[in-house]
Amino acid sequence: MATITDKMELTESLEDYLEIILKLQEKNRVARSKDIAENMGIQRGSVTSMLKNLTEKELINYEPYGYVTLTDEGKKKALEITQRHSILKDFLTRVIQIAPDKADIMACRMEHNIDRESIDKLVQFVEFIDRCPRSGQNWIDSFVECCSHGQKAWHECMECLKLCENRHIANKSNLK
Repeated sequence: MATITDKMELTESLEDYLEIILKLQEKNRVARSKDIAENMGIQRGSVTSMLKNLTEKELINYEPYGYVTLTDEGKKKALEITQRHSILKDFLTRVIQIAPDKADIMACRMEHNIDRESIDKLVQFVEFIDRCPRSGQNWIDSFVECCSHGQKAWHECMECLKLCENRHIANKSNLK
């Protein structure tokens, strides 16, 4: 007999299925094994055993030759996975400046292994970059410049700090 822990352990492949089913369900209200196979680039026959596995874990509703829908728990899991992917891809493209196609592939690999605490810290870090007057877009632009030249002109940091300070003063006066 499977324990609750066994029921909820998901492989990367099962998580990918949940993501695809969510995407198809949002688009078409339901998913079909044919569409799942097509989206995953696999044979239709390969989908059946995974759908049975997800059904046993009570994450999807599935009858052979029927439609596939997420259960409430399945939708919750799929949304978590999709959110992790989105956060990681945003960080990789916008902050670290990795090309979008490569960032998407890397985010997919990372999303399966990152824990909730780490993703929360990453979100805090990105929010800090976006909002802190000492960082923000100037900080990201400076990093992009550094990456494009292979080195940072560190003497320019004081000039950047003055720009950030002026932006902070302007933002404060706009809030009044």
